[in-house]
Amino acid sequence: MKKISTLFIFLFSFNTFAIETCSRVAQVNYQQLLVDAGEHKKGEGLRFYLEKDPESEKLLNEYQEKSKPTILGASASTLGSLLILSGLIKTGENENSANTNRFLLAGSALIATSYLISKTIQFQNEKILEKAVNEYNKRNKPLIYFSPYQDSNSSGISFGVQKGF
Repeated sequence: MKKISTLFIFLFSFNTFAIETCSRVAQVNYQQLLVDAGEHKKGEGLRFYLEKDPESEKLLNEYQEKSKPTILGASASTLGSLLILSGLIKTGENENSANTNRFLLAGSALIATSYLISKTIQFQNEKILEKAVNEYNKRNKPLIYFSPYQDSNSSGISFGVQKGF
């Protein structure tokens, strides 16, 4: 029972990361602008400005296409969850302890690997959005102040970015 409760606490702790997506803000003409219109429309709040520049619009479309969830990530996480679940079920059957531990470790490793790969892809994808904003700022006014990497407690180039919780 202790293993199951630990698993649920671990899985539900990732819920706090979901808030970050909808709270990104850019600054345009001293006004704050929501960058993400929703969970499936990342970067859509900048479309009004970025569509004025064809290169920026192309980069925004690429960013949005690569932001969509993949079947590979979903299936890897599902398989990892099934491995953990089967390991937990076998725990009560007096089976070989080594097999049970293998299921639990393999499932945990698969979920962790899938999570790390998706976060790495997401981080690399944010460079595309940053490039789209930079391309727009080179040729157009008003300037957009936005950086997907800095938090609101730091100062510097990206003073227009805030995170809300």
